[in-house]
Amino acid sequence: MLGAQVTLVDGSHPREKPCGGGVTGRALALAGSAIAPTLPRCHINSARFIDTSRRTSVSVSLAQGDLDVASRTEFDSALLSAAIAAGASVKHARVVDVTRDAEAFLVHTDAGSIQAPRVIGADGANSLVRRRLARPFARADLSIATGYFVHGVTSSEILLELHADPPGYIWSFPRPDHLAVGICAQADDGVTAGALRDKTRAWIDALELDPARLAPYAWPIPSLSERSFGSLTTSGPGWCLAGDAAGLVDPITREGIFFALLSGEWAATMAAADSGAHRRYHQRVCDEIVTELARAARYKAGFFRPRFARLVVDALAESSRVREVMARLVAGTQPYSTLKWSLAQTAELGLAWRLLRAKWYN
Repeated sequence: MLGAQVTLVDGSHPREKPCGGGVTGRALALAGSAIAPTLPRCHINSARFIDTSRRTSVSVSLAQGDLDVASRTEFDSALLSAAIAAGASVKHARVVDVTRDAEAFLVHTDAGSIQAPRVIGADGANSLVRRRLARPFARADLSIATGYFVHGVTSSEILLELHADPPGYIWSFPRPDHLAVGICAQADDGVTAGALRDKTRAWIDALELDPARLAPYAWPIPSLSERSFGSLTTSGPGWCLAGDAAGLVDPITREGIFFALLSGEWAATMAAADSGAHRRYHQRVCDEIVTELARAARYKAGFFRPRFARLVVDALAESSRVREVMARLVAGTQPYSTLKWSLAQTAELGLAWRLLRAKWYN
């Protein structure tokens, strides 16, 4: 705890979350001993890239430990238990406001108020801390993830299909006792959650996933533009934002668990340090996370173009070296900064050239 007295305020734990739930090996390494080997999870052996319009698909093998999918109820409960074991106290209440006076912050809940010299907002895309101490995300910087929990079936393979209308991808992530199948689109694309769920249901039917029961879900996820990353607010005197609340989500994959754990670790250091530590926190987030995510935002528009999506499936089918690059991208170990170079180095120059000419990288 770095000598700090910590109170966690959350009235909703434990709960399942409507995300894919993929936890990369690098994220598990950050969680360390907080996540026991016995935590229920699906070990993912492969990622299958699908092109339903041409009825083709290609499977990319993943190494053991590259990607697991855990129940978010169990995963978050394990993190919470580790925090309590380290000395944190928990207030099971809903935060309704955050204010500040000359002395400290006041965190107002439906069960009373808490005074604190430091505040960390780890409260998601609709962060109340962000709304009170900075500004909310613009609608253009949010995406809607919606779909179904498909009960009665699971797998050791994730399914992914890039699509252009709306730009994004459909996924199926196995969990220990069900699949999380969904689709993501920018919130300002003009597509309703209902229409997106209809696309997801049609995809489920086309793949003959044979569900015993479907449970719908919908949830906002930050998906910032390159410009928004350039003016991102992550902290101020005595406070900072972590994870989704800070906008630290890959705009292409929408993966955010690794960045939430990493920024949470840095936020804890900030909270236990001197009054100027928020500036160092912001600089570190920008240097080590935002630079990479801004590059992904620049690539995003081209990444989901039909031509590029078709080329990806073709290239994966033809080249084991391209499959290796894509496996690293899925596992979170292939930086966007070197993605073009990694493709060029595959020695499959014809394939790499066709991918580069698709202009996904702008």
